Amino acid sequence: MSVLNILSFVGFTALVAILSYYWTKGTDEHHSEGYFLGGRSLTAPVIAGSLLLTNLSTEQMVGLNGQAYSEGVLVMAWETLAAIAIVVTALMLVPRYLRTGISTIPSFLEERYDEQTKIITSILFLSGYVIVLMPIVLYSGALALSTMFDVPGLFGISQTAALWITVWAIGIIGSIYAIFGGLKAVAVSDTINAVGLMIGGVLIPLFGLMAIGDGSVTEGLATLFRENPEKFIAAGGPDSSIPLATIFTGMMLVQLFYWGTNQAIIQRALGAKSLVEAQKGLLYAASFKILGPIIVVLPGIIAWHLFQGQLEVADQAYPRLVNEVLPGWLRGFFAAVLFGAILSSFNSALNSSVTLFGVDIYRRFFQPAARDAEVVRAGKIFGTVLAIASMIIAPFIANAPQGLFGYLQEVNGCYSIPILTIILVGIFSKRVPPVAAKVGLASGVVLYILSQFVLKPAMGDAGYPHYLHVMAILFVLNACIMLLIGRLRPMAREWAPRGDAPVDMTPWPLAKPWGAAVVLIVLSTYLIFR
Repeated sequence: MSVLNILSFVGFTALVAILSYYWTKGTDEHHSEGYFLGGRSLTAPVIAGSLLLTNLSTEQMVGLNGQAYSEGVLVMAWETLAAIAIVVTALMLVPRYLRTGISTIPSFLEERYDEQTKIITSILFLSGYVIVLMPIVLYSGALALSTMFDVPGLFGISQTAALWITVWAIGIIGSIYAIFGGLKAVAVSDTINAVGLMIGGVLIPLFGLMAIGDGSVTEGLATLFRENPEKFIAAGGPDSSIPLATIFTGMMLVQLFYWGTNQAIIQRALGAKSLVEAQKGLLYAASFKILGPIIVVLPGIIAWHLFQGQLEVADQAYPRLVNEVLPGWLRGFFAAVLFGAILSSFNSALNSSVTLFGVDIYRRFFQPAARDAEVVRAGKIFGTVLAIASMIIAPFIANAPQGLFGYLQEVNGCYSIPILTIILVGIFSKRVPPVAAKVGLASGVVLYILSQFVLKPAMGDAGYPHYLHVMAILFVLNACIMLLIGRLRPMAREWAPRGDAPVDMTPWPLAKPWGAAVVLIVLSTYLIFR
């Protein structure tokens, strides 16, 4: 990488940090609401930008493009169907969350069920973030940057040393944003990086199509369609990573958990200054998700064409494509925005972990009478320990299985579906008791682990149900168990949410028509690529 590229990388990264500090310096971060929810002051553009960049990171840009390299456009389901889940969240879930004035999803479960359910859910979230999400984000991000920009060659060090250095660089900078800046600093830096990432992310397929079409984007696209028709079939076969039937079963459940109940995502909407801003931000994000395949699917198909399917590891497709088609003078800028995307996923998970610990665990088990400033301070200490642990674990994921994105989704099922089950049953039923939630969580976690990590290896992949089908089966089973318990041992009184909303609860008048338009556009993509 040239000196100019290094300067542009450092310059853009520093610009993001300076602007984030300037735009958030007036936020009161010594009190829990200011630190954890940005003072409930987030507006629609900030919410949308932060949501998009929190979601978009190297496990998608590298992992999903790697799957597209192998399987084609069918993996766009991870992007396009997300838009439908965001619409459902904006119209059905967020109004219920904001009305209760909660800071975390487990806090909602405390109101609906009891404190024990809240604690168990917080521990599940934290376990998923610490053991799975944050180390994988750090590892995949470090691997991508090291590969794309030849960190070993640049500094004259080994691949292993480069991986460690890059992991710690990402982790330390992400920790500064998340631990010392709070949610608003994370959200503002995400929004700035989102602009750069959208520009850089679109440039990669544009330059790739120009490489295919001898300088013409349209000719490159026509050639790609003409010579690789099998890559443009949206309906996955039974042996694909996303068989068509899974779109109607576990796929939508995974999407709904991620966008509607995952603390690292929904925390942005919880920090909105009003219901209008929350709904607008979510629906803006849903609109952009429709265009997501241009960044995280199309480059993988372009790589398949350019490299003639000769790559040994599919996850190398995106880094190799960047090296092949991106002009040298743009690599520093793209490194900076990719770095921002990696930071976003890491610091968002870290900020949510700090929030969960401070709000749901510290006050319960350590200092019940703790003041807000003390809770924030304890959260920062916990976040520092968590970040260091993730940075230590991350380099040891060097033997992660091929298809990192799919692997991440499968492992996340250990806690995602049980949590989604108790939230949805809790929202749409009034008499299901707390004991049903505990049974649902326990059976969901245990049965999924037995299915995917005991029975599946013992029986072999052949003939075993796809993990998305397993998720749907367990969701229905556990929901039925909870409803049965609710019928046999109902709560003495019907549950009713609190009515003291901390923000204006007037809905956005365009929310329903906007959401309907998003859903229709998503469905039309499956008609186009049938």
